[in-house]
Amino acid sequence: MDEEYDVIVLGTGLKECILSGILSVDGLKVLHMDRNDYYGGESTSLNLAKIWKRFKGSDTTPDHLGVSKEYNVDMVPKFMMANGALVRVLIRTSVTKYLNFKAVDGSFVYNNGKIHKVPATDVEALKSNLMGLFEKRRARKFFIYVQDYEEDDAKSHEGLDLHKVTTRELISKYGLEDDTVDFIGHALALHRDDNYLDEPAIDTVKRMKLYAESLARFQGGSPYIYPLYGLGELPQAFARLSAVYGGTYMLNKPECKVEFDESGKAFGVTSEGETAKCKKVVCDPSYLPDKVKKVGRVARAICIMKHPIPDTKDSHSVQIILPKKQLKRKSDMYVFCCSYAHNVAPKGKFVAFVSTEAETDKPEIELKPGIDLLGPVEETFFDMYDRFEPVNAAEEDNCFLTTSYDATTHFETTVKDVLALYSKITGKELDLSVDLNAASAGENDAA
Repeated sequence: MDEEYDVIVLGTGLKECILSGILSVDGLKVLHMDRNDYYGGESTSLNLAKIWKRFKGSDTTPDHLGVSKEYNVDMVPKFMMANGALVRVLIRTSVTKYLNFKAVDGSFVYNNGKIHKVPATDVEALKSNLMGLFEKRRARKFFIYVQDYEEDDAKSHEGLDLHKVTTRELISKYGLEDDTVDFIGHALALHRDDNYLDEPAIDTVKRMKLYAESLARFQGGSPYIYPLYGLGELPQAFARLSAVYGGTYMLNKPECKVEFDESGKAFGVTSEGETAKCKKVVCDPSYLPDKVKKVGRVARAICIMKHPIPDTKDSHSVQIILPKKQLKRKSDMYVFCCSYAHNVAPKGKFVAFVSTEAETDKPEIELKPGIDLLGPVEETFFDMYDRFEPVNAAEEDNCFLTTSYDATTHFETTVKDVLALYSKITGKELDLSVDLNAASAGENDAA
């Protein structure tokens, strides 16, 4: 271990594994360590016995829930946008060859007490029962504007500079109702708060286009894809990638103490009496707790069921977003559901997650609106975890920390964090211009 590396990565969570993979591909010499004896860190994937042990204190599971090892339950479940940044990273690094994807059946939004399919195109807007007749026509016009908008084609801008015009101003041009704006902003553009309304409209338009293009990719009911056997395969796939490019992995390394020189710069990591030297350290918040601050908590429920979520057209995999306005809350709530169709549970079983940014200490009460949508549940586990963000100046101490996972059930925010860190570490943007079809063979085979 007494060697010098460009980067030492601590923790094998998804973010850390993606970073060590892409940094290895870039030709950097990477050492990747974890104090645990398993991959995944906070974002690990557990079988039923391990879930039972974690939440109930024993690993004897009831027979009616099926065989423990047939469960692959992600602790931080997130769907991937089919044309999104994570899929581009997977293609750019060829990690797609280690994974099989399957399209996600449904994308829904909660509105006025009911679940509705999220309309993403002008045609879907006209069919949607989210809106009345006149509102459908207004929404259709807005969707056509977004679909036709091309940044380098001034004709498609209709005289609007979306880098200056706010989303609120753009939407007011079409006279859309508040409920319509709500589902567009939160379920289509995937904003987590309403600040976007007063920010340049270009970001929201790009997000809507990404959703619609991802939806068109597999002609399915949603823009999302998800690996067979869940996300637990992802950290290991990036670990394999890193190894191919000369990266070194060490699990079960106790302590992993970051060493600093007199000027406060990290120069290496010590474990079991040996110090590996490095120029930069990348890690999750748990390895350098004095360089992060708590910014919130996530409340979540993990539910095991033997049926799909009602009113989702019997979807085996589904995301439902409950916008905060609909619940009179400060933050959105998310429902994620997957089943044996994605090999994450035994035949006939479904696993659902309900998550939100916690506003109380009572997840059982706080998550009720989402849990109520699930129908009868065989078993529920409640959990809360703290969210941390780095407060250090990486240019001063050579430490690059990831942020904790948020409550969202899609990958868009996670990848943003990874790409921002990559730019900080390397001083350049990651090129994500790839042939998206490179990921489709496995997906179509599995779908």
